[in-house]
Amino acid sequence: MTARSTDRRATPRPGAPALGSSRRPTPEAELAEALRTGPFSAALRAALAARGLALHRVQHRLAQRGIRVGVTSLSYWQRGVRRPERPESLRAVTALEEVLELPPHSLTRLIGPRTTSDHPPARPYRTLLEPAAALESLLASLAAPADGGLHTVMHYEHVHIGAHRELAARDSQHVVRAHRDGVDRYLAIHQGDPGCDTERVRVLGLGNCRVGRIRRHGASGVIVVELLFDGRLRAGETAVLGYRFEDGTGAPSHEYVRGFTYGGGQYVLQVGFDRAALPVHCRRFARPSATAPREAVADLTLNAYGSVHLMEQQLRPGVLGITWEWD
Repeated sequence: MTARSTDRRATPRPGAPALGSSRRPTPEAELAEALRTGPFSAALRAALAARGLALHRVQHRLAQRGIRVGVTSLSYWQRGVRRPERPESLRAVTALEEVLELPPHSLTRLIGPRTTSDHPPARPYRTLLEPAAALESLLASLAAPADGGLHTVMHYEHVHIGAHRELAARDSQHVVRAHRDGVDRYLAIHQGDPGCDTERVRVLGLGNCRVGRIRRHGASGVIVVELLFDGRLRAGETAVLGYRFEDGTGAPSHEYVRGFTYGGGQYVLQVGFDRAALPVHCRRFARPSATAPREAVADLTLNAYGSVHLMEQQLRPGVLGITWEWD
């Protein structure tokens, strides 16, 4: 017998679309809808698509009108990462309406009222590192504000464990962004393992920063260092820092943790072990605070080069770390 399908489909009317198909709205229709409903980022994306303009062309046309705005800022606006709020940014949006052939105020009305802060409140340092009292004392001695004005965009950190199982050094390549005007320094915090001699720990500014004041708390092994920029950042501007802590003074190390006061951004932590001292088991973990139980524990495999790593695409406030066991 010949099998026959029992799925009978109606014959479409002449000129009507086939059943099950859809017609994508035209770019102009999508633009009209986005301008009507918002948000600002969606409307800007739709306008760029409808006009077929790349961001560098938009930047050029704005510059011809005496408006200076970076391609990065335009990209952030259309993705909703940031929105224009400063007077010069609002002037740029007005000019964008002309460049993109939009009705006057069609974009500016979608921006909404100015926010009081471009970033959520910081998680207090004391929740991320023990002992909290020692850390707060060092921060107070530097007159450090509760909000340092910076959050992580991307951070690559390489921890070196030496032949005697000690935390020998850690290197950072760190991209930060200011969420308020006037930021001219980053505070780097290091906590050595038990027995750490903080007076022998060296701090090096390896790129785009120089070492400022250093505060040490010998009993807890905590060090706080100012890494000074060559100028003041405005809100939204980024800085790329390279710095290194050279330690090697503590007892055998069993874990490395990193605290994050803000969410967002990417983080990569690599722990490299000397070939003469390889661990037998490594795990990654997270926890919302320094005293909370470990969460999201997962095994890590030591590679042929004697290292393990973790990567977070979207940080959350709290603590991330890698722990390991010796034989």
